[in-house]
Amino acid sequence: MITNVLVMIEGASNSLLFAQAAKRLRLHPIILSADPAQYDYLAAEGIEAIRVNTDNLEELIHACYQLRSTYNIAGITSSQESFYAAAGKLCQHFGLPGPNPTSIERCCDKFTQRQILAQAGVPMPAYHLAVNATDVERSAARIGLPVIVKPAVGIGSDGVRLCCDIDELAEHTHYLLGGKYIWQSSPRILVEEFAEGPHYSIEMMGTVVIGIAAADFGPPPHFVCREYIHPALLTDDEHKRISEISLSCVQALGLGWGAKNIDLRWTKRGPVVIEVNPRLAGTPAPQLVQLAYGVDLVTEHIKLVIGRQSDLTKRHSHTAAARILVPDRDGTLDWIKGESRAAALPGVAEVKLYVGTKSPIVRRGDSQDRIGYVIAASPSLVQTEAILQRAVDLIDWSIKPFPIL
Repeated sequence: MITNVLVMIEGASNSLLFAQAAKRLRLHPIILSADPAQYDYLAAEGIEAIRVNTDNLEELIHACYQLRSTYNIAGITSSQESFYAAAGKLCQHFGLPGPNPTSIERCCDKFTQRQILAQAGVPMPAYHLAVNATDVERSAARIGLPVIVKPAVGIGSDGVRLCCDIDELAEHTHYLLGGKYIWQSSPRILVEEFAEGPHYSIEMMGTVVIGIAAADFGPPPHFVCREYIHPALLTDDEHKRISEISLSCVQALGLGWGAKNIDLRWTKRGPVVIEVNPRLAGTPAPQLVQLAYGVDLVTEHIKLVIGRQSDLTKRHSHTAAARILVPDRDGTLDWIKGESRAAALPGVAEVKLYVGTKSPIVRRGDSQDRIGYVIAASPSLVQTEAILQRAVDLIDWSIKPFPIL
């Protein structure tokens, strides 16, 4: 009997969840990666990996043809935004279900995304594109300080900063353009109005809003999320307006297929869209959605990938929340403890640590700063928040400063 295979490009982010879901669907997951050794869970989970230049579409196509000589490729996908368009192109090449790669590429360019949404009348912060320091300064002057300054292409708040005055603007511009920041493409900077107000994160599948979470961020100038709560406390009117704007984004950007995530803030002038992500949100969003509503986004996404009907039926209504563990200093992690006691608490769904003792801790002001998370769920918000706080209080660590040379 020929084995049905789910091909995944690279293996970071939610890829372990993808591989586990694939196995539950009786698929054999195979990861194509430029460096399989970087994923330590592959051996532990018995997941097959093939080394291939994942930045080269022709090599990816060749690798898939080789796989087809042994397996039946049931579907191709990626949990990483930077490879999701390539996955879409492979799906088109092999006649498999998948996202529109052109739509994915347009969405991943934040300036192009802004232009398309503006043409569709979607409410957004004021914005300008800059390619040099003079452009940045002029754009900030037009918009008015404070402004958000960020790369036009990127994920995880990498290179994103709130600049409140001219000095901060010049400092961050120098960081982005002065050789310290590693660009994925040619240097292009987006300068945006700072939209103030509660932050909401919307999970969608196709044209259906699955859930809306409240997101809480750490102190500026960086944007590192500290907590997510599903569902957000919203009035019926607020939920309706957020859902309608989210659907408008999807339609304008041509993202009607598969999972996507939308971030917006509720400002004085109502909801404004911060960003549309054309793929399934990263951990811990899928776990929270499953705990809160009983919808397994990863499994339902893979069903679409292999041409099956997804089931988005909500099976219950609980409150699920995640607290992100973020260090308050740089240095060497001397010790970390309490995760087992926290995980044993009733109502705690998951405790995950990304680091071990003696790991170097170097904060960058983006999503790479997190050293772990705790997820809790219960029938009520008050109960969930209490469980989450008890669990977080049990986890402690010590960071020894780097030696001064």
